[in-house]
Amino acid sequence: MMKTMLVPALVLATVSAAALPAAAQNYNRPGQHQNDNRGAYGGWQSINVRQANLDRRIDQGVRNGQLSRREAMRLRSEFTALLRLEAGYRRGGLTAWERTDLDRRFDRLSASIREERRDRDNRRR
Repeated sequence: MMKTMLVPALVLATVSAAALPAAAQNYNRPGQHQNDNRGAYGGWQSINVRQANLDRRIDQGVRNGQLSRREAMRLRSEFTALLRLEAGYRRGGLTAWERTDLDRRFDRLSASIREERRDRDNRRR
């Protein structure tokens, strides 16, 4: 009985160990530096890079007139709440579930910024 359970456990451990380096890879475009995730299409971005991009997009929207002050204030409020949530998650160490939750929330905020910037309800005539 013990031998029959030991073999699958060893196989699983070996396969898992072999898959870990591939799972940790950063899939960047050819010629892109490994730590430069700003333009990585489909590549993983760190939370800090995502935060900086969202902040920059809100600022640009205000500057070029795509976002009204009210829209920008609402988006900034959501952004700040997300920063607080992330800080709370980090206090106990960021788990995989928390990272996924943050990614999902960042995606939602990113979509909101995109929609607000494209809705043309604040265009100067």
